[in-house]
Amino acid sequence: MKTSDDAPDLSNAISRRQWLLRLGEMVALAGVSGIVPSKSPLAFGQDRVELPPGLYLPSSDHLVHALSSGNRWITPPLGTETDYALPAAAPYRPKFFSAEEFAVITRVVEVILGRIEPDALAQTAQWIDLWFHSSIGLRQAAQRLGPLHRVLAAAYYGESAVKELETADPPAIAHAGLTALHKAANEKYRGDFATLNAEQQAELLRLIGGMNSEDPLVKFFGLIRGEAIRGYYTSAAGLKELDYKGNAYYGECPACGLIPESG
Repeated sequence: MKTSDDAPDLSNAISRRQWLLRLGEMVALAGVSGIVPSKSPLAFGQDRVELPPGLYLPSSDHLVHALSSGNRWITPPLGTETDYALPAAAPYRPKFFSAEEFAVITRVVEVILGRIEPDALAQTAQWIDLWFHSSIGLRQAAQRLGPLHRVLAAAYYGESAVKELETADPPAIAHAGLTALHKAANEKYRGDFATLNAEQQAELLRLIGGMNSEDPLVKFFGLIRGEAIRGYYTSAAGLKELDYKGNAYYGECPACGLIPESG
């Protein structure tokens, strides 16, 4: 259909496109949940159904933002469909450790990982603090699993993994380990760990890392070391070091130019 000046009328085309997009959203939602919401977002003039928090479908806003960023950090506008972890404006305040304990944890992480960027060190230490903070609720949630859900979890993850979630007490390991660390520092160097010089701190942690026992200090060091590695290699610097290719949009297949054309 054309207007009087022979220019194409795009209003119907745009409406059809919107309708197809909404239809695609409905099909995807129905496929995931098995039901169709009673208030259909296909009805124009009505507000879209507010879904509970969670990841459902790729966001077109997120796609446009990623493609236009040119691999640079660009703070997205407020109200976008995708939540972003924005740089904190204020200094980080530990949620599990005290300020003094958090300083010790940060130094332990620095010795374990070696010379890394300050931002990556801060992010890794914050990861460990948040991990310990959330471990309390995680254990409580595991202990409240219903019988059928627990059977399912044990069948999928294994009984030992489920039992570990139910009984593990990372906060107790952290508190006992910090106490043992200060005791070991006093016994070897007659000073608290935080007051030792860099060489003494590194030497003490090397000794602890070489021990094989069920000592609280060994458990603490093993736990911190594991989470330090996990935290660093999920930070921006760690992912770059791994040359990680995920979490990215490509205009074309990155390997297409490497595949020889067939005759």
